[in-house]
Amino acid sequence: MQPPAVPAGRSLKDFFDEKVRQYNRPEFIQDDPVCIPHLFTRKQDIEIAGLFAAVFAWGNRTTIINKSRELMQLMDQAPYEFCLHHSAKDLQSLTTFKHRTFNSTDLLYFVAFLQYHYSRHNSLEEAFVPGKAENSIERALTHFHNYFFSLEHVPNRTRKHIATPYKGSTCKRLNMYLRWMVRKDRQGVDFGIWKKISPADLVCPIDLHVARVAKRFGLLDRKQIDWQAAIELTTYLRTLDPNDPVKYDFALFGLGVIEKY
Repeated sequence: MQPPAVPAGRSLKDFFDEKVRQYNRPEFIQDDPVCIPHLFTRKQDIEIAGLFAAVFAWGNRTTIINKSRELMQLMDQAPYEFCLHHSAKDLQSLTTFKHRTFNSTDLLYFVAFLQYHYSRHNSLEEAFVPGKAENSIERALTHFHNYFFSLEHVPNRTRKHIATPYKGSTCKRLNMYLRWMVRKDRQGVDFGIWKKISPADLVCPIDLHVARVAKRFGLLDRKQIDWQAAIELTTYLRTLDPNDPVKYDFALFGLGVIEKY
């Protein structure tokens, strides 16, 4: 028998807030890909380590973490310095790297893009900020995708590793990355080092686990798990907390992956 959706006598908000407190804790870090950017203190290192950890984040979490650590070691535990000032010999050390469908061809393009970007900007946040016009996360992610693939000689195979709402993707891993960089609370899991994007505007990362829990609690009607599903879920979460809706990612993840709701 499945457990009741919400314990008797509790509101959905109270139940979800309790689950946020349960999982949004420093103890959460060590077993989650967010532990990779937590290896660093320099802003640019956090950004780069976080991007790779997020891009690698599908499948077994232990494998994701181990492969991310392996890459950081190949970059001499200094990803910013490596990306900005690497030599041809340094790049050679990356040619054996592989994580699932992400291989050295993809990695070398990522490094080329990061070198290009950081030679012109101080923070990767600029890659997600389209300009002074009215902004949205959809526009930010579309802008990042277009900018990321604006260099010459983009390997076709690499395009699948950076999602875009334009093609209907949930953009789950990039939304998780934005949560890490934009959200800031007293628990210390998310970094809050980016200030040009508001936590209120973030979109909740969604995958099959999160969608299953969201449907169980009546937060999501859409059958297809796509960008519109992510928007629908986030719209509901904003009714629970309009200033910080994606904090409920902790609750949905904990209920779906850890508690198997």
